[in-house]
Amino acid sequence: MTVTLVGRPDLGQRPAAGATFAGSLSPSVAEPVPGAPTNPAGVRQYDDTAVNKGKKPKLYKGREPIYPRRVNGQFRRWKWIIMILCLAVYYITPWIRFDRGPYAPDQAVLVDLAGRRFFFFWIEIWPQEFFYVAGLLIMAGIGLFLVTSAVGRAWCGYACPQTVWTDLFIWIERLVIGDRNARMKLDKEPFSGRKLRLKASVHGIWLLIAVATGGAWIFYFADAPTLLGQFVRGQAPLTAYVTVAVLTFTTYTLGGLMREQVCTYMCPWPRIQAAMMDEHSLTVTYNDWRGEPRSRHAKRAAAEGRVVGDCIDCNACVAVCPTGIDIRDGQQLPCITCALCIDACDEVMAKIGKPKGLISYTTLADYAANTKRAAEEGVEAAKARQVLPGWREVMRPRVFLYFGLWSAIGLGMVFAVLSRDRLDLSVAHDRNPRFVQLSDGSVRNGYTVKIMNMEPTPREFDFGLEGLPGGLMWSPGIVDEPARRFAVPVGPDQVREFRVFVKADPRDLTDDTAAFTFRTFEMGGRENSTSSAVFDSPER
Repeated sequence: MTVTLVGRPDLGQRPAAGATFAGSLSPSVAEPVPGAPTNPAGVRQYDDTAVNKGKKPKLYKGREPIYPRRVNGQFRRWKWIIMILCLAVYYITPWIRFDRGPYAPDQAVLVDLAGRRFFFFWIEIWPQEFFYVAGLLIMAGIGLFLVTSAVGRAWCGYACPQTVWTDLFIWIERLVIGDRNARMKLDKEPFSGRKLRLKASVHGIWLLIAVATGGAWIFYFADAPTLLGQFVRGQAPLTAYVTVAVLTFTTYTLGGLMREQVCTYMCPWPRIQAAMMDEHSLTVTYNDWRGEPRSRHAKRAAAEGRVVGDCIDCNACVAVCPTGIDIRDGQQLPCITCALCIDACDEVMAKIGKPKGLISYTTLADYAANTKRAAEEGVEAAKARQVLPGWREVMRPRVFLYFGLWSAIGLGMVFAVLSRDRLDLSVAHDRNPRFVQLSDGSVRNGYTVKIMNMEPTPREFDFGLEGLPGGLMWSPGIVDEPARRFAVPVGPDQVREFRVFVKADPRDLTDDTAAFTFRTFEMGGRENSTSSAVFDSPER
């Protein structure tokens, strides 16, 4: 038996030129024909054609409307779950309360720019601890590499903000106007009151969602209830209104108007992902070894003795694609691997009594193995033993490497957070004068001391000298009598700066004894911090 392979580049071969960039479905070709045909199994036939089919890629192509059809299936359900989860986390998180005591804000997640703090539940990050944020960004990057290496562009198809908000906007459009056919029909209708009402309703809801998106963002940077009241009364800072306006514009434009253009032309990740994938990475694939040659009249062709594949050329996979491509043309840059074409094709296969998996998540290695088996043993034998993805595609050295690196960084950050000190001491010697000769022959040095209390509660610290024989110190406003140590109270989440004067007899000092240490420790606690210093005198 001869198996004809079309629509999918061979292993190691670049996709066809016309399959590199996908645009969208042209209204003129996507419009359903009156009395739309169905095959004998009752499967709806769509006269859809991806506009990138057989065309030379362009650096940029103006957007043509896409009307994705509603589809049901396991991948669509996963997209609903992830979309709802992502939106809930984004919109609800600023309103979650977390009690840190009377001296700290009770917002669970707060970026306090004015106070230069970042709060995440019980974790508090100061500016000098920004390396924790850098660590999180590194983990996010490696996590993206990990996901791409294991399951391809799953991030793009399920959790990317562009995908999430575009899905939401399409759902609103479908809820107000109707499914694919209704939206196409409305766009072709002449202007009327009904068309204006429906279009205005859709765009009005989009704008409300966009405003809510910008509003939710600013709530991460101030106490959400307080800022909301100020915002409504017109008393919020100008920055808040500008931020909401900018995010409203970008959300409405990117999610409602540009949609798949962002993924195709603006986002760099489709171009980077190739470095993260190999022949064992999962990707949405049309198994042409069992689908070709296509025929919309399979029974008639079989009666005539012609060999036909499982694909009945219904174009359901094209009709549901949010980026307007035909997966049967092979791997393409605009494909976000949302797998809606899998749901649509599986539904068709069930209706015509064929096994599912004509379009499936497959690795290039499995695709090659299935193709070889079909050529050697026949298509029916290959379908009976079709290799489908499983844990073996995930349990691979590259995936373990990324996961190990990601886990090591995460565990290192957890250890650093749990073991970090919440006290810091810094001391700066006066530059001019370096020392002052007193009337009794002793020498005085001045220092500027900063004690940083990184806890949301007030604490009292013991501040003292170590070394410097005969040295005494005092601080105006704290202690006036010279002493070796004294108590310094510091407020919650504050840095206390004060002046310290140290005096000593230079005749008692040598080069070794002139170097000494300031030490502070928490009274009743275990934290302590030190800072080295030098005592200057005429003899030195």
